Amino acid sequence: MFLYSGSIYFCTLINTFRHNARLKLNFQIIVNKLMPTQQGYDRAITVFSPDGRLYQVEYAIETVKRGSVAIGIKSKDGIIIMAEEKQRKLQISENPQKLFQIDHHVGAAAAGYIPDARSQVDDAVFFSQSNKLVYDESVSIETVAKHLADQCQQFTQYAGARPMGVAMIIGGVDKNGNLLFLTDPSGTYISYDAVAIGANSDKATEFLDKEYKADISLEDAGVLGAAAIYLASDVKDGSDHIKMCQIKSDTKQFELISDEQIAKFAHAAKEKYPSLQE
Repeated sequence: MFLYSGSIYFCTLINTFRHNARLKLNFQIIVNKLMPTQQGYDRAITVFSPDGRLYQVEYAIETVKRGSVAIGIKSKDGIIIMAEEKQRKLQISENPQKLFQIDHHVGAAAAGYIPDARSQVDDAVFFSQSNKLVYDESVSIETVAKHLADQCQQFTQYAGARPMGVAMIIGGVDKNGNLLFLTDPSGTYISYDAVAIGANSDKATEFLDKEYKADISLEDAGVLGAAAIYLASDVKDGSDHIKMCQIKSDTKQFELISDEQIAKFAHAAKEKYPSLQE
């Protein structure tokens, strides 16, 4: 009864404002003060705010920033990609959950909403195999990155869909050499020598900017990547939370790096960068 009476009162109030310009203006001022500026613009993906922002895309990028850190490094001998995966005590984790094989020469790591990553990887695998059937040659790394970026961009312009809540590091070896790309929810794709995404990626990126060298070997890249993960993570001991894969320049084959080798990289990282213990 109270709600019904309140609705009648509100409708009567609105009708009164329609016939009184001054009251109508005052009512609009009150509404503008009570309601946040962005309200209404972050409800739909297809609407730009007055300052030219798509809030839903920015929210998706924030999802990426809250995900576990992932790192990709290009070396003279190939590409190494890694991610942090914190495991629960009873969890069975024979296969990494955030590292993916797209083709025999293409790998990827994800940060953000991992179910979206699986969807993108499935699409990339189908795209790569289709390219092989049509053109009788392996797909290029940049073509895969551009395809996934195009898919992300599609979800920023159609109503009824949300942006992809994941960023992907895509790396591999093709006829153009060793290549590493980053895609994000906005549909952007950029080539990097070394890149970090996810939680505390700014710390890892700053560290990579300082320590990365163009002539780095694949083994040194593994040590550098392990150090960057330790820097970004709150786990400072052990290596069970680190997963790695690599694509070597000579074999052009995706392969997971064993836990034993990762432990060696982690041990070498702590010896080379003592500040990680702080």
